[in-house]
Amino acid sequence: MFDRTIRSFVQEAGAAVPTPGGGSVSALVGALGAAMVSMAANFTQGAKFAGAEAAMKEAVGRLQDWTRDCEDLLEADVASFERYMSALKLPKSTDEEKQVRAQAIQDAAGQAIEVPLALIRVCRDALEQTVRIAESANPNVISDLGIGAILFESAAQSAYLTVEINLASLKDEEAKQRYDERAAALLGETARLKEQAVTAVRGIIWRGSR
Repeated sequence: MFDRTIRSFVQEAGAAVPTPGGGSVSALVGALGAAMVSMAANFTQGAKFAGAEAAMKEAVGRLQDWTRDCEDLLEADVASFERYMSALKLPKSTDEEKQVRAQAIQDAAGQAIEVPLALIRVCRDALEQTVRIAESANPNVISDLGIGAILFESAAQSAYLTVEINLASLKDEEAKQRYDERAAALLGETARLKEQAVTAVRGIIWRGSR
């Protein structure tokens, strides 16, 4: 899906078709966040930024990994949706068929939760990296780094909604609580880290405008 044009992706996302849906869009937003922070890190290299170059190169490498993670999670979101729909279509004429179908639905629901949960984790990790390089980033592209931080949190918030709607399909109340607590904790961390990053960005912008 990453090989499609921007136009075709946007058109399909807005059409009356199930995929790409919110989970896929969330993963794409995460990848765009990684692109923005990576751009800022790439512009913080060379003689002028010799003291920060090693850290920036390391950051670029990790951001590339997270971009690939987002791409994989986009595809996984589509696959998990298709798996869930296939489970719903299983026969339910006999008690045995009903049992098989019910288990398949639960397994698919769990997968549909694991995928956005993994995206939230990626965004949290990427935001930690963003905070680490914010103060030493090239001030000429510091707003781009801030935009990346905002996109990471937006992707995480969006993924959390996907977690929540899929939790409704789980019958195991203990598993439901574990998933919800894990997702909420990760989301709280992403919000805190985004605020740290944006505060640093605004401080640099403010100092530069004096």
